[in-house]
Amino acid sequence: MPANPPFDAQSSAKPRVRFAPSPTGYLHVGGARTALFNWLFARHFDGTLVLRIEDTDLQRSTAEMVEGILRGLQWLGIHWDEGPYYQTKRMDLYRAAAQKLLEFGAAYYCFCGKEELEKRRAAATAEGRPPRYEGTCRGISREEALRRKNAGEPAALRFAIPEGGSTSFDDAVFQKVEFANSELEDFVLLRSDGNPTYHLSVVADDIDLRITHIIRGADHISNTPKQVLLYKALGAPLPVFAHVPLILGPDKTRLSKRHGATSVMAYREEGIVPEAFRNFLALLGWTPPEGSPEILNDTELIRLFGLDAISRSNAVFDRGKLDWFNTEYIRAYSAERLLPLIEEEWKRAGINPGPHDRGWLLSTIDLLKPRARSLKDFAGSFRAFFADNFEADPAAVEKFLKDANVRHLLIELAQRYAALPEFTEQETERVLREFAVEKNVKAGALINGARVALTGQGVAPSLFAVMCSLGKDRTVVRMKNVEQLMGAVSTAT
Repeated sequence: MPANPPFDAQSSAKPRVRFAPSPTGYLHVGGARTALFNWLFARHFDGTLVLRIEDTDLQRSTAEMVEGILRGLQWLGIHWDEGPYYQTKRMDLYRAAAQKLLEFGAAYYCFCGKEELEKRRAAATAEGRPPRYEGTCRGISREEALRRKNAGEPAALRFAIPEGGSTSFDDAVFQKVEFANSELEDFVLLRSDGNPTYHLSVVADDIDLRITHIIRGADHISNTPKQVLLYKALGAPLPVFAHVPLILGPDKTRLSKRHGATSVMAYREEGIVPEAFRNFLALLGWTPPEGSPEILNDTELIRLFGLDAISRSNAVFDRGKLDWFNTEYIRAYSAERLLPLIEEEWKRAGINPGPHDRGWLLSTIDLLKPRARSLKDFAGSFRAFFADNFEADPAAVEKFLKDANVRHLLIELAQRYAALPEFTEQETERVLREFAVEKNVKAGALINGARVALTGQGVAPSLFAVMCSLGKDRTVVRMKNVEQLMGAVSTAT
């Protein structure tokens, strides 16, 4: 039997891959990248992506975590073709596989209790030996083992690792990987309570679901020889294994909470565009062909993706790079495409833009998106465009509105704008500049002060474009209320 059956892209048999998260936590960055690689591979070859929920850890798995994983995948835009299958509903499959292994002589009953095993492991550690099971019950005859089991003695079912030799497999990323069988212990298949362990359930599932390629994190490499032995013992062909590099933080340690958010949904909360996150994740450990741009839409990612371009080196999660991707996608998106994403931010922030027509909303988004770093900006630093209850940046107020003369001039300028028959960018600019000459002040002082009075920010698009976006009435009211704005900031600080 070949270590890995060849995969022919022209074959009518399309690949079947799976993403199999454990619902003991939310969908994290590493899991999302694994799901994305499986999705891209399946779509590249017109194959099938199976979603399996590995929920056999009954103490730690929750329905809330399952829902969180599904929401994370949906937000990320990863759509599965089959499933989700739940392992807790497939117990008969695992027990049947265990029974086959017992009948084939590849497994045996182990009557060692938990305390006894812990003592032996502690003794081995103290003596400098690997703390693994030493096959204590392997020599018990099958008849004797069945007699004790049928008499009600608690027993786990262990896999009998072949004595001597080695177990190897060809990995699509790491090439040939080999383990001496002496390094492997006789691992548990069924616990004494009859529940399956990870190795048994995952192999039985992958055989039953006809999985052709297993694309998963490199931290699973040490699990693979045991699973290879299970495939062989069950008489099933091996899938193609592809172990992808781990994702590290900037300090080159395993990505964790100390590096920032690790949950995918946390990035949604931070205003990241899903497509930007997909593009960013795809480049963590995979390199597109030379000459390809960094900005790759889904169609391009699917067309270019292949296991042969996955790196063996661990990838580094660069938050600055993610933010760059995000700004590029926001700038490239049409206002129509951004609007539903921004509406979600408004809803979370309690913003109701009011009875503005859709055309106004879209034009305002177009005005603002070149300055946006995240979707949250549309409910944060851009809030003044869509709501009248906004907070001003104290630093901007201190810098541009501290001068009482500037504030008094803005109030007078507001009266000029109130009388202006044609409220356009050209006219608003003309009035301000002529007013500055008349009052013998720099136009820049009025422009900067007006910008803060209108938006609460020291940096914004062209002031006169801002005025036209807000409209005459809101512009006049906010400029007249500049003293109240100054007072509110003084009180808050």
